[in-house]
Order: sequence, then structure tokens, then C-alpha cells
Amino acid sequence: MQIYLVGGAVRDRLLGYPIYDRDWVVVGASAEQMIAQGYKPVGADFPVFIHPHSGEEYALARTERKSGHGYGGFVYYASPDVTLEQDLLRRDLTINAMAEAPDGSLSDPYGGQEDLQKRILRHVSPAFAEDPLRVLRVARFAARYAALGFSIADETLALMQQLSTDGELGYLSAERVWQEFDRALGEPSPAVFIDVLQRCGALDNLFGEFTALQGDPAWPALAALLPQLPSSCERFAVLCCAALRIASIEADASRQHIEALCLRLKAPKAFRDQALLVCAQYAGLLRLSQADGDTRLDVASGLDLLRRPERIASLARCFDTLAAWLNVDAPAAQHSLQALHEALTATAPAELMRQGFKGKALGQELKRRQRDACARIEL
Repeated sequence: MQIYLVGGAVRDRLLGYPIYDRDWVVVGASAEQMIAQGYKPVGADFPVFIHPHSGEEYALARTERKSGHGYGGFVYYASPDVTLEQDLLRRDLTINAMAEAPDGSLSDPYGGQEDLQKRILRHVSPAFAEDPLRVLRVARFAARYAALGFSIADETLALMQQLSTDGELGYLSAERVWQEFDRALGEPSPAVFIDVLQRCGALDNLFGEFTALQGDPAWPALAALLPQLPSSCERFAVLCCAALRIASIEADASRQHIEALCLRLKAPKAFRDQALLVCAQYAGLLRLSQADGDTRLDVASGLDLLRRPERIASLARCFDTLAAWLNVDAPAAQHSLQALHEALTATAPAELMRQGFKGKALGQELKRRQRDACARIEL
């Protein structure tokens, strides 16, 4: 039995990147041997085991054969006679097809180290074209390493274009597509993910709502601003808002577009809600300094600031990013939203009740005072 560290941990160590997860491949062993040594089997598709102490994943060396459509259409063969080179051959990119032995020696049969030095994302074998998920994975790696000067090999891009045009992308599950998109949004250069998908013809198939971004003169400016946002949720909201604006989608129709996108991708509720709030209120917020009390109260109510003040900081970052992108000279959104929240809380309903207001009159008086308080804000 021989055990090797493989994949991302080897790649990132050579790049000088921090290593968060480690994957291992076991050569020359059977499932029975792994279980006898205390490893716990997981997954039904291929033999992966959890180390009894570290909790890390150990997979038996395996080969694979295409048997159907999509990401899961493979038959796997794992046996003690499968070599390390055979296991590495099934991987997507050469920079992910390296293995490190316990003594630190490197197995690199497909030139991954050289491609790291040349800053190239290159597929390992023609079998790359059997897995449509690799289109998204390569785009995500491009978004991660763009700042280091990485580019996609022409022959790899050609295979990605082939996958984008032969219908295989349609077999990807929404969960898989969202997982890769979410991870790409968190990379150092998230806009590169969209750029690569456009280049290989996959953007319109998977994220047609963002097609309008490509080719628009304002897209490079937004691409430069996105990394300043700390969360994928905020980046998603700003992307949605920008795409709808560039596509000239009216505010009344934007909600329908966002809800359709999030439903199709099975995006988490937090992403959907953030995008809906930002798209619905950004125009009013950017004009807040010139707005009257009624308009300011509408923005505050639309953002539900009274009940959800914990969202102020995150929403403010989205609004500030959009203001910078649109070159709008607007007050800092954090200050504006905090001031609106304070205006809403300046009058307590209990105080109005003590003054004799009740029923419909109570609601009307509370709204009047909140409107007047919003009007007095200096921005």
C-alpha cells in the first residue's frame, strides 16, 4: 500500500498558497484492507474512505469510463493494480494531476509543475471533454489564479467550447452549477469566471442573465470593483443589479428576473433576498440626498431597516460599489442607512399610544413622524 497527497494541496504548496484541505490517493490497496485498518467508507459511486483520526479523505486509485451524460455518467474501476499514473490521468488539469509521496518526492507524469511555472491551465487528456462540469471548474480556476497571470491553453479552451455546444452542459444539475458559481464568486477575480464562460460559449446556456455584461463598456470597471466586496452574496447582488441595468430591465420586472434566476440555480434564500433588496432600492438610495421625506421613508421601509438593522453594513457595501461603478457622487451608504434607521426608531409607538393615538390614527401618526424625521436627515 502506498499513500500520496494529491491534487489541490500539492498545487497550492508549489504556488505558495495556503492549504486548507488535503486529499489522498491510495495505491495497491483494496477496500477490505482499508476497512481493516480502521478507515470508514463513504459514498456509493467510488471507494472513498475517511481516516480514523484525521477525518481526511483517502480514495483508492481508480480509472473511469464514460457511461452516460453529465457529471455523474461514469463507471469507476478501483483495484490494487491501478497505478498512480492511471489515477492522475483521469484528473482535469495538469496542475491538479501531481502527487507527493511521504518523503516529499513529486510524481508529475503530465507536466503539471511546468504548467504552473508557465502559468497555464491545460487539460491532462482528451477525456477532459467527457465531463461538462470541468467547463465550470476551469473557469473557476481561471478566476482564482488570474492575478498570477494564468491563462487557459488554446487546446483546453477548444474542448470547453466543444462541451458547450454539444448539449452536455444541459445534463448538469442545478446544485452542481450553483456550487461552482458560488465558489467562483468567492475567488480573487470573480469576473474572470464570467469572461471565460463567455469565451467558450457556456455563459448563455448556464447564466444567460449575465450575458448583457459582456461587451458592455462598463463591464471592466465593475469587474475591478467586485473583489472589494467581502462576500459571495454581496458580489452576486451587485452582479444581478448591474446585469439588469445594462439589459435595460425595468425595476418592476427585475424582481421576476432575479427570482427566476435563483429558482433555476437553486440559490440560497440569503442570495436571493440580497439581490432583490439591492436591485429594488439602489436607484432610490443613490438619489437619497435630493429625495423628500416620503421617498426616504419608502427606501427605509423597502429595506426593512426597522426590523433588520443587522443588514445595514452588507447592503451599504453593495450600494457603495454600485455608486462607484455608476460614477454617482452619493453619500456613504453606511451613514445614510444608519441615519434612516435612527429616523425610524426616533418615535416609539408606545409613546404615541400614551398620547392617545390608537388604531388607524396611530399608524398614520407614526408614519407622519417617521417621514418628517427622514426629511430632516442631512446627507
